[in-house]
Amino acid sequence: MSLTGALSNAISGLTAATRSAQVVSSNMANSMTEGYGRRDVELQSQDTRGGGVSVVATVRHREPALVAEMRDANADRSAQSSVAGFHTKLEQLVGTPDSASSLTSRLASFEASLVSAASRPDVSGRLDQVVREANSITRSLNTASQGIQDMRVSADRSIQTAVSALNTKLVQVQELNVQIAGGSAARRDVSALFDHREALIGEIAELVPVKEMRRPNQGVALYTQGGALLLDGNVAELAFTNANTIVPHMTQAGGLLSGITINGVDVSVDPEHGPLRGGQLGAFFEIRDDLAVGAQAELDAVARDLSERMQDAGLDPTTPTGAAGLFTDAGAYVDAAKEVGLASRISVNAVVGPDRGGESWRLRDGLGAAVRGPVGNAELLQSFASALSSTRSYASGGFEGQIAAASDLASLVTEKFGSQRLGAEQKLTFAAVRATEAEQFLMADGVDTDRELQRLMLIEQAYAANARVLQTVDDMMNALMGALR
Repeated sequence: MSLTGALSNAISGLTAATRSAQVVSSNMANSMTEGYGRRDVELQSQDTRGGGVSVVATVRHREPALVAEMRDANADRSAQSSVAGFHTKLEQLVGTPDSASSLTSRLASFEASLVSAASRPDVSGRLDQVVREANSITRSLNTASQGIQDMRVSADRSIQTAVSALNTKLVQVQELNVQIAGGSAARRDVSALFDHREALIGEIAELVPVKEMRRPNQGVALYTQGGALLLDGNVAELAFTNANTIVPHMTQAGGLLSGITINGVDVSVDPEHGPLRGGQLGAFFEIRDDLAVGAQAELDAVARDLSERMQDAGLDPTTPTGAAGLFTDAGAYVDAAKEVGLASRISVNAVVGPDRGGESWRLRDGLGAAVRGPVGNAELLQSFASALSSTRSYASGGFEGQIAAASDLASLVTEKFGSQRLGAEQKLTFAAVRATEAEQFLMADGVDTDRELQRLMLIEQAYAANARVLQTVDDMMNALMGALR
């Protein structure tokens, strides 16, 4: 081999060692960086008479199956977190049975106040207490109902934010596809662009779980797990119109709330079978259109049962048929046909409320009484108490058809909300464990700093050997030049 060939070989070896050292140092520096793919330098012997080595490319290592599993796990965790948060807030709105401010406790206090007033109907303070306890029940139902609608509004706004984020990130992935293709054609290192694209797709997958399909020139196409096309060369555009205010009767099925369109075509938002199912976006729709609507229906059933017990025909002889009872629908007779949202409108009849010009003695003498009656007459108060404690069939809600007292329905609903919260937390725990394990598996397949240190030592040795060749060639050339003088 000529000195020139030896020199060329040594220089190519130094170049390869330098590039390898850069890649190893990058691996070690990013060993804890989320989404970083371990790099290797691909080397190739030069197909020339003199030999040597050339750097072909920087290869990024990332196991697609592990990445896909982590994305699915993170999507499930995000969805379950949103659902669990809803159920936690819902339980707080109605209270737990052991709380003095819970719906069940307020109903028990109301029933106790009726019994107390019936024992001494002549004491105005006890009649006033019945009114206060009745008002506490209606405020509790009103507050819980408003809280549910607030969560629907929040979910609706979150949908809008998620759709906007999806559109932005899909465009960014498309742009990275172009940059990666151009960089690869120019034989540049595009590993950092791969990292960025993978991170973006991971963020998209948390909102809507996606399947990644490889395309020519290192590009990718994205489809939802339900089959909707998001990106394949061109980017799909998602559209959603949020509502500024949501009231109980407003639903997507009724045409009063927006769904989602992809490129102008309506798509199903069904949390079980829709093309956008499985991620945080699907959870937001589930909260807005399913979970919250169901919770409102349960509260409406409680409000209806309580109101109808207090306005039954013949209960109060002083009120005509069709007149409002002790509990009203915003002052009017409670009509079963207008049950939706009743919990948000239920109120105590103004004729017994001193703060609204009424008088509490009407609880004793009749809501429609023109004058006071005998102060010792407790018949109506006893009828009110009996109406609460009597067993009857619930007319609506998840417990429709069951026969029990008024307080039992409130207890059943409260227990149902608590059970749903517990079930949601268990699902969240499972999803969180799954996501953590997926991340651990992916990290184990990532940068091993011990291995990288071993590689660095070998690179150092190779660099030193090539440098020694350079030094030897230099010495030989100096000797030759000296001999020619």
